[in-house]
Amino acid sequence: MTETNTAQLSAAGVSIWLDDLSRERIKSEGLQKLIAERNVVGVTTNPTIFASALSKGEAYDEQVRELAAAGKDVTAAVFEITTDDVANASDIFRPVYDASKGFDGRVSIEVEPGLAHDAAGTISEAKALWAKVDRPNAMIKIPATIEGLEAITAVIAEGISVNVTLIFSLERYREVINAYLTGLEKAKEAGRDLSTIHSVASFFVSRVDTEIDKRLDAIGSDEALSLKSKAGVANAQLAYEVFEQSFDSERAQVLLQAGANKQRPLWASTGVKSPELPDTLYVTQLVAPGVVNTMPEKTLEATFDHAEVTGDTITGSYDEANSILDRLSAVGVSYDEVTALLEKEGVEKFIVSWNELLDTVTAALEAAK
Repeated sequence: MTETNTAQLSAAGVSIWLDDLSRERIKSEGLQKLIAERNVVGVTTNPTIFASALSKGEAYDEQVRELAAAGKDVTAAVFEITTDDVANASDIFRPVYDASKGFDGRVSIEVEPGLAHDAAGTISEAKALWAKVDRPNAMIKIPATIEGLEAITAVIAEGISVNVTLIFSLERYREVINAYLTGLEKAKEAGRDLSTIHSVASFFVSRVDTEIDKRLDAIGSDEALSLKSKAGVANAQLAYEVFEQSFDSERAQVLLQAGANKQRPLWASTGVKSPELPDTLYVTQLVAPGVVNTMPEKTLEATFDHAEVTGDTITGSYDEANSILDRLSAVGVSYDEVTALLEKEGVEKFIVSWNELLDTVTAALEAAK
């Protein structure tokens, strides 16, 4: 039997995580099918995903009725509903977690996005989510805002595994790695078992192209247009170089020798937005050992169906990737301005989705009374 494209991707060192979760998917054994047939070894969630899941079908109706009868407010109801899904999905992925010694089989749940600029609030909610889900293969998603960096260090120091989300710039990525290493150092001082602490750093890809391509179109020169749809991949490739350099440092090596794990790069926002581009672009161009690619189901299916996996497409790409960023600057696209905007918009979009989730659950609680 010919090896599938997703199996080839896994063999090349890429952990395939699904960027979606719903109770219907859990109850229908859809996750087990993806594990068995699509090499899926983890799941990520966010407020947008939960808002979408709760607005469709009847899978949540019974729990909503129970929560309404118990007099739960909307915040408590959302907490119960989302943590139940994550706990149940974590149980499904537990064999993958055990087989991979904790690297995969992960299910991520995000702190409330309104806390993105509140370090203390983020730390408190991260602890509450971790305790409620109560599964070793859960991960708490914390955004890579300035305030988020402080929270990442504190939460890692407590022995909680973290998925750092909304990373757009290389400079912020370096700060994320520093926050992780600082947390590990604190955990080590406290006598914690570093081998049980895992983290991924979610570097967003397609959103970079969407914003930069819009600016290149506005500039309109031949040089500008020749750079379209190249920035996202180049940026992620250079992030992998930062990863390699950072975890080869003396500081990191001391922690790794004490049992710590590398914080793996995770490619997020890998659904292709432009119909002019190959729908597997952000998969096949970002293959390297020890990375995670979290895919919407549409991208996962496209990868399974027709992706051409040719092995490592990152190592050795750094000169060309740097050249692309230099050329973008030369035509008038500000990398720092774009990445700062994308972080701001990323937080705002998640807050909008969170409010939609609250509205959906509020209406469901009212209907159930």
